[in-house]
Amino acid sequence: MNCAQQPPQHTAETTQESSGEFRRELGLLSSTMMVIGSMVGSGIFIVSADIARTVGSPALLLLVWLLTGLVTVCAALSYGELAGMMPQAGGQYVYLREAYSPLVGFLYGWTLFTVIQTGTIAAVAVAFAKFTAVVFPVVSTSNVLVSIGTFGISGGQLFAMASIVVLTLLNVRGVQSGKRVQDVVTLAKVAALAALVLLGLTVGWNHDVVATNFTGFWQGLSGGVQVSADGTQRSHLTGVALWAAVGTAMVGSLFSSDAWNNITFAAAEVKQPKRTIPLALALGTLTVTSIYLLANVVYLVTLPLEGSVSGGASVMDRGIQFATNDRVGVAAVEAIVGEANASVAALSMAVLIMISTFGCNNGVILAGARVYYAMSRDGLFFRQAGLLNRRGVPAWSLVAQCVWACALCLSGTYGDLLDYVVFAVLVFYILTIGGIIVLRFKRPEAERPIKAFGYPIVPVLYMVVASAICVDLLVLKPSFTYPGLLIVLTGIPVYWLWKRKIGTN
Repeated sequence: MNCAQQPPQHTAETTQESSGEFRRELGLLSSTMMVIGSMVGSGIFIVSADIARTVGSPALLLLVWLLTGLVTVCAALSYGELAGMMPQAGGQYVYLREAYSPLVGFLYGWTLFTVIQTGTIAAVAVAFAKFTAVVFPVVSTSNVLVSIGTFGISGGQLFAMASIVVLTLLNVRGVQSGKRVQDVVTLAKVAALAALVLLGLTVGWNHDVVATNFTGFWQGLSGGVQVSADGTQRSHLTGVALWAAVGTAMVGSLFSSDAWNNITFAAAEVKQPKRTIPLALALGTLTVTSIYLLANVVYLVTLPLEGSVSGGASVMDRGIQFATNDRVGVAAVEAIVGEANASVAALSMAVLIMISTFGCNNGVILAGARVYYAMSRDGLFFRQAGLLNRRGVPAWSLVAQCVWACALCLSGTYGDLLDYVVFAVLVFYILTIGGIIVLRFKRPEAERPIKAFGYPIVPVLYMVVASAICVDLLVLKPSFTYPGLLIVLTGIPVYWLWKRKIGTN
């Protein structure tokens, strides 16, 4: 039996919620705002410092972001075919189920609920709290309110949880509420980022910095920065070591560019989804890729790449590599407005990141619940998750997602968990892109309103590049990749338990 054609039916005894229907209220603008808003959080303002330390070159810093953008756009353009074929709630979960098997689809949904989506929500919420603390110190993560042994609860954790609850309640009220928040906040942060880029390329342009960073642009491949107790040591990177460093550095940029696929989860609420979703994916990922590249150009024209590991006295001494707490965005704004106005720089960037993370979480919260709904309709998740409330949204799924994300906020383990699943996320992307090829053979007669861009070259190119990054991570970061695989594999016994439950009902 094809799950997509005949999902398990709920009995007439279910609550009135089961009579609800999804409402197609997301047009092209809102769908594109969801792609952009879900992608842009706090990463672009922070991870360039770690990338700069890893690759040690202005050229390679931009190359890492460029490759990340190309990989992301290639994947998004390829997803257009799948979105057009299967414009159903659940998106990537449905694609994997139909291309391979219900088990593969479930493993993705399981990992999404346990770590990927909920861990992202927790991490972004805590980032929102950290930057809100610049304005209101009481919500700082260092402000511990309750301490029991090694376990503590801070004002930042409580504020992060409160933000998750507020956004969940907004989305329980209907997709229209979530859409309004997403549109307004995303437009605001895109405008703010555009202003930052404009100011950086004009007012912030530092001729001495430009000369340092761009003279001998490609000859400056000094290698990654290895920090020791005695100071900074650099190793020259060539050949395989060079590309291995680039692949490792891409972990942060890939995570900062993730969540673009969330619009596919809400396909059942998109107007003309066969046309709108592919367009939104293309427009959204191209926009974010352009913003990210321009932001890094701003960093390189306002700050020297190389800095002092011992902690320089000024933003110029610290450079991009050793910006305070890796907050390159704050350092760039400080360089633009002058160090005498450092507090203004910190405050303005804090407000921008607050807006950015709030909008990011709204999109992630809205979309994720639709996957659990689809799993429930297939009999692979709690029955209540497959019900819609009177406003046409999976309220129970939203609440369950909220509870688990808040638990991760309290546990403080979300950061480690997200590090663990970056590898797994890439594997699922590779499988999904491969699903385009599989379905061309399995279902050649299926309607494909939009064909994958550059098929088969672009999808295969994506799979090759993403696979190379995965191999790189397996070799260089085994302590992160293997636990990620373990998290995915724990879903196998859970799947068979759900199947057994279905068989006994």
